[in-house]
Amino acid sequence: MILCNTAWPTARAQAWPSRPLKLVVNLPPGGASDQFARARALAPPLQEALGQRIVVENKAGSGGTLGGAAVAKAAADGYTLLMTSGGMLSVTPHLYDKLPFDPVKDLVPVAAVVRVAVFLVVPANSPYRDWPAFLADLKLHPGRRSYGSPGNGSAPNLAAELMKSLTGTQAMHVPYRGAAPALNDLLGGQLDFLFDPGIALPHIRSGRLRLLAVGSAQRAALFPDVPTLAERGLPGFDAGTPPVVVQRLGETVARIVATPALRERIAALGGEPALLNAAEFSARMAADGRRFGALIRERRIVGD
Repeated sequence: MILCNTAWPTARAQAWPSRPLKLVVNLPPGGASDQFARARALAPPLQEALGQRIVVENKAGSGGTLGGAAVAKAAADGYTLLMTSGGMLSVTPHLYDKLPFDPVKDLVPVAAVVRVAVFLVVPANSPYRDWPAFLADLKLHPGRRSYGSPGNGSAPNLAAELMKSLTGTQAMHVPYRGAAPALNDLLGGQLDFLFDPGIALPHIRSGRLRLLAVGSAQRAALFPDVPTLAERGLPGFDAGTPPVVVQRLGETVARIVATPALRERIAALGGEPALLNAAEFSARMAADGRRFGALIRERRIVGD
């Protein structure tokens, strides 16, 4: 998802863009959002389309709020953008009692780039051959199995908590500073399972990890034979910039996302293009906010 800060008068955007833009990624290097933003993904074609250099900067920490705050407090002129998960608008406001900015009021949705599925994976030497065996073991050993995530309130964390809520199971959550270290510990045998946001796909193909289910509304194109968690019996599981600038950015990003090159890159990371305009993006985030807010309160999840 791409966001920018709140609106200034349209007149101030007449010459935009006339200098380089900064694209802040509020997650650690190596994650799905970081890979989508960087080389071979969004930044180069966006740079070419706008005729200005795009400087990508990772600013992770505090569940993404450090990067979000940096963009919210930057000059609202369309030169500082935020590449983030949709959770910045739908989850973050429910995780923290006090924030240095208001994600909903201080950030403007520009465009949705990709909808990333989460993949329920276990080590290849795990005794879980399939979803029924995995679920049976969780029920037999409440709280004795562990899973990792990129941090409290992250999409993989919420996916696991939603699964636990829907199945009445328990498992210990181990939060990490990013998806990559969580994946490393899963591969090393320190974790029992992981809801992966897409970076584990090479290890699924190589046989080091076993894919049990997909946490999205539809089966993943890369793994058409692997059922979704909804199919497995968990229905509903789916884990102030000038307006003219927002419009142009949104239209530019939409054209880029529609190109074969970026679609191929998105598919390689297990995602699907999400061509939503700003209004559709806002409506989706509002709906997700209501759904995840209820889950966060139910599971008593707090921010890092």
